Amino acid sequence: MKPVVIQDMTIRFGGTTVLNDVSLSVASGECFGLVGESGSGKSTILRCASMLYKGWTGDVLIGGQSVRSMDPMERCRVLQMVFQDPYGSLHPRHSVRTVLAEPLRIHGIGEQEARMRQALIDVGLPVEFLDRYPHQLSGGQRQRVAIARALILEPDVLFLDEPTSALDVSVQAEILNLLQRLRDEKGFTYLMVSHDLAVIDHMCDRFAVMKTGDIVEVLPRDAILDGTAKAPYAQELIGASLTYEQAAM
Repeated sequence: MKPVVIQDMTIRFGGTTVLNDVSLSVASGECFGLVGESGSGKSTILRCASMLYKGWTGDVLIGGQSVRSMDPMERCRVLQMVFQDPYGSLHPRHSVRTVLAEPLRIHGIGEQEARMRQALIDVGLPVEFLDRYPHQLSGGQRQRVAIARALILEPDVLFLDEPTSALDVSVQAEILNLLQRLRDEKGFTYLMVSHDLAVIDHMCDRFAVMKTGDIVEVLPRDAILDGTAKAPYAQELIGASLTYEQAAM
């Protein structure tokens, strides 16, 4: 698997600076989290780094190679993204078979039936689901299909944009455990956006606290509970999250 390095990433929408010279590094095989309030720029980092947004400056290196210099086909083989909403990320008129076969067809990869079956097995779904449509699946099952679609090209890096926030609480743990198992088995590098520090604590080795387009502090996972954050905003964010969780118990 490959490391990810983001260098001086800046993007402006109109007169508003959304990201301001953001730099961070993610080790090969690491799960790195991005946390912060809504509008802090977390998801924008993923969309710039995956070239879904074009008008940004700086660079992103995956395994030492710039995403800007990669052919789009190559970039898709190296990097895949799982989006927040499993209801919106799958075409309602496309069967699971069509969803999984399309990237294989585009990239000219053979043994499609075997690969599609294995992709479903990898995410814990029966192979019979190949002929189902999104409306026949639960939210958790749809997100598993979205993960299978991301895995089927065997990428090195997965960007995870709040992959459980649209799901019921009972299903969230299943998807997080699935992502953890896949990382353990396949060695993926994860860059994960979440507003939930409990998710970060479960999944990530390190995380960055963001505020209005800047990285305030990069912390190890243990900082969530041991109070070692130094930046006042990071302390405030972690404290508020812990207080909320205790009140909800």
